[in-house]
Amino acid sequence: MPPQKQPNPIAKYSNLGIQMALIIGLSAWGGNKLDLHYKNSTPVFTIILSLSGIAIALYLVLKDFIKPQK
Repeated sequence: MPPQKQPNPIAKYSNLGIQMALIIGLSAWGGNKLDLHYKNSTPVFTIILSLSGIAIALYLVLKDFIKPQK
């Protein structure tokens, strides 16, 4: 069986950046929609979901960096 080809590092890291942006952006957008729906004077859902999106995105990126190389 031939050895597996390593992915291009530029493509790998740009994909991580796009993934982070999508997670954070979608969570902030969802929080904003919830705040508008419930007519909150303080953007509670936007803050909570944005911070949660940042935490999830950082977890996924760090998990990928720490992953042992084969």
